[in-house]
Amino acid sequence: MSTQDMTDNTNLVQGETGLWEVVIGMEVHAQVLSEAKLFSGSSTRFGAEPNQNVSLVDAAMPGMLPVINAECVRQAVKTGLGLKAEINLTSVFDRKNYFYADLPQGYQISQFKQPIVGEGSITISLKDGSTHEIGIERLHLEQDAGKSMHDQHPSKSYIDLNRSGVALMEIVSRPDLRSAEQAGAYIKKLRSILRYLGTCDGNMEEGSLRADVNVSVRRPGEELGTRTETKNLNSVRFITQAINYEVQRQIEIIEEGGTIDQETRLFDTSTGTTRTMRGKEDAHDYRYFPDPDLLPLVLSEEVVSEIEAALPELPDEIRARMTGEYGLSDYDAAVLTEEKETAAFYEAASAGRDRKLTANWMSVELFGALNKASLDLDSSPISPDQLGALVDLISDGTISGRIAKDVFADMFETGKAAADIIEEKGLKQVSDSGAIETLIDSVMQANEDKVAEYRGGKDKLFGFFVGQVMKQSGGQANPAMVNQILRQKLDG
Repeated sequence: MSTQDMTDNTNLVQGETGLWEVVIGMEVHAQVLSEAKLFSGSSTRFGAEPNQNVSLVDAAMPGMLPVINAECVRQAVKTGLGLKAEINLTSVFDRKNYFYADLPQGYQISQFKQPIVGEGSITISLKDGSTHEIGIERLHLEQDAGKSMHDQHPSKSYIDLNRSGVALMEIVSRPDLRSAEQAGAYIKKLRSILRYLGTCDGNMEEGSLRADVNVSVRRPGEELGTRTETKNLNSVRFITQAINYEVQRQIEIIEEGGTIDQETRLFDTSTGTTRTMRGKEDAHDYRYFPDPDLLPLVLSEEVVSEIEAALPELPDEIRARMTGEYGLSDYDAAVLTEEKETAAFYEAASAGRDRKLTANWMSVELFGALNKASLDLDSSPISPDQLGALVDLISDGTISGRIAKDVFADMFETGKAAADIIEEKGLKQVSDSGAIETLIDSVMQANEDKVAEYRGGKDKLFGFFVGQVMKQSGGQANPAMVNQILRQKLDG
């Protein structure tokens, strides 16, 4: 069975013996944007030399006690509010006990029964225009572990504790996702919300956003199947690949008479396959208990209200304005709100002018040019004001849409303003009715046979005449005026 057998539109997968339903839940680990770690003052700066950002607390030296970072708490509350989730005014930090060489305490400080954020939801949009509400079960704060480095020595592993103690938000979805496409849309939407809020930078390649994916399959309408968990996926592409592979693997095992083991698996990026890492632990395996060094975290309603009042406008709210007030399509609004910087660029470029035309020029011409040049929007040689000014020149008839493409190309290459390029190259659109009539008369005289054919009933020849007039004008004749005057003359 190939991934082409995945039918996202019905959310069912065709196996050898019938249809299967895919059930997916995700646990996303998002690194909190903060200068210091969750329980120490060590820096969280990415890219430091190994073991440079390590305090005695991070290294678990005897007698060292954790002290909660208030900024990390605020960031978690802000994220919960952005997910329209319940904020728990009292939460508890627990010790999650397990052994790794890069976990110097022998336990991780996390939250179990009483997390800081409760239930919320995210609405995702798919390419077919459908929307789906995905439930958020919880968000809890926890500290990250260090990193084992196995490629520094032929027979030894090294330990880097720079990440040890870094604050993470673990965001746990309900098993509401039904396809790899939905999972990809979910992680994109979640990353977008976090970036708008400024609570996580979302840089998956740096490990500040990574996902564990739980996958199971079942016959439609039956009880949930046994799930597997694939750990530490750090790109949207890997998430979708891992899910598609795991779905195929599980269906084939069950259809051949086997059973699925509840286990933790790893994804091999070179082969696109998953492999067994270890048997899946349950909560009791970790021997959770409240951390005796940390009191329950108690928040006031006033603090939560203060954070809520300062929330920025989020993608769904901006998208609603773009489709409602601006008249943009759902697709254009989705593209323009995916990143905070993109939405801000569009708002600045389109303010006070044709919103739809600006959206078209931004999503097609500007994004196309940036992609071709391997540039991001921050590096665009065309500013929002410059793009807006070009749109104005199209709207008021100074230049045609075709000439505007040439002007845009010059703007992108040189950084010059559209008006300057038009002036330098003499590209102003001809809107003088007398001049356009002269051009039309010339074309009609040169093509008297086609004029006769048109008047004899061949209406499709009208496009030929328009093309000839535009060619004679070097593309500078006002197309609307050409169409109007040409129609009058041919039909007269």
